[in-house]
Amino acid sequence: MNVASEYLQLQREDADQLVRRHAPLVRRIAYHLMGRLPPSVDVGDLVQAGMIGLLEAARNFTTDRAASFETYAGIRIRGAMLDELRRTDWTPRSVHRKVREVAEVVRQIENETGADADSAEVMKRLGISAEEYHQVLADATSARLLSLTAPDDGDGGEGSALDVADHDSLGPQDSIEQDGLREALAEAIGTLPKREQLVMSLYYEQELNLKEIGLVLGVTESRVCQIHGQALVRLRARMGDWRDA
Repeated sequence: MNVASEYLQLQREDADQLVRRHAPLVRRIAYHLMGRLPPSVDVGDLVQAGMIGLLEAARNFTTDRAASFETYAGIRIRGAMLDELRRTDWTPRSVHRKVREVAEVVRQIENETGADADSAEVMKRLGISAEEYHQVLADATSARLLSLTAPDDGDGGEGSALDVADHDSLGPQDSIEQDGLREALAEAIGTLPKREQLVMSLYYEQELNLKEIGLVLGVTESRVCQIHGQALVRLRARMGDWRDA
């Protein structure tokens, strides 16, 4: 065996070890994503897609990267799962339309009053019941994975503003735009009501699921879902200027 063959063999062995060691990370990310997806989504499909992402991460990872392998793999795993969800597009167009309508009314109210839009006023302007409103909030937590900045193309096609970007896969212009998005999104999150900020932090930073957040806040899982959805709708409304620009 020549030197090149020995090096490739060592690389394969290292990749296999990384995959075996970090396989539980795939399931953890899959079940975390399931917290904002409808029951029709099969967690097994997410795990399968995530394992492919983990394999690619193990093959492509180099020790000169600034991030640890777990951080790098987490980005790749989550990205592979999101790609699978976008490919299947399980969210009806009517859901996208309703979320956009609520976000637009929230935007109008907040522009008029300069204060957080009150749920009762939103429902009044839309002419919908509390039950219908809460269903839209629940849908907002799963509709195409938190698109806050993608253009409304009428087809429900959306991106994912809250996903962690892998800067190694972005061009210079894309990286600049992604950094701008991060800054605008962080600023918008900072303007949310405190309870909504807390839910966003616990879910996206601490990676707690809705049930765990409910235990922290002392409320039901369904109430956490409503708060989460309200935060997403409010962010979509407040990120409208960034999206238009």
